[in-house]
This record gives sequence, structure tokens and C-alpha cells, in this order.
Amino acid sequence: MNKIELEDNGKKGRFVIYEDGVEAGEMTFTWAGEDKFIIDHTGVDEKFGGKGYAKQLVMAGVEFAREKGVKVIPLCPYAKKRFDQDESIGDVLA
Repeated sequence: MNKIELEDNGKKGRFVIYEDGVEAGEMTFTWAGEDKFIIDHTGVDEKFGGKGYAKQLVMAGVEFAREKGVKVIPLCPYAKKRFDQDESIGDVLA
């Protein structure tokens, strides 16, 4: 069982994914004004690789953006690739 938690101090934040209480990966972001945030980095520990956690982290960021009514700037190569491949999340692309 995994879960994703959000940490956000209003300037920077991160989504952290846990597997059985162990931190498995994170996606970090930086606010760019009040209406958009930059995904800086998405990374999953090697021992948790291949489980789709990076995608889950990006999708958590997409849901967060939709809830807040803000846009996303995916500077992280993985996040950019997800946005390029999945048109269904283009609504939050800055």
C-alpha cells in the first residue's frame, strides 16, 4: 500500500510517495507567483523503481493544480515527458 503526502510552505513544496511507511520517491516544486508552480524534480529510489510511482507523483501534482486552479511548468525532464505524452493533463500546462 502506498500513499502520497503534500508538503508546501508557500514558496516550495514536494509530493512524497510512501510504500509501507517508507519514503519511496518525491516530486519537488517551486511556486512561480500565485497562479503556477514549477516541477523541478521527480525521483524514485531505485529499489522502488518500475512501480509507476513517478507517474503517480506527477498526477498528484496535476490534481493539486486542478484543485487550486493553477498551472504547471514542467521543467523536470520526466514531468515534461509525461505532459508531452498525455494530452488529458494539458489543461494544467502553463
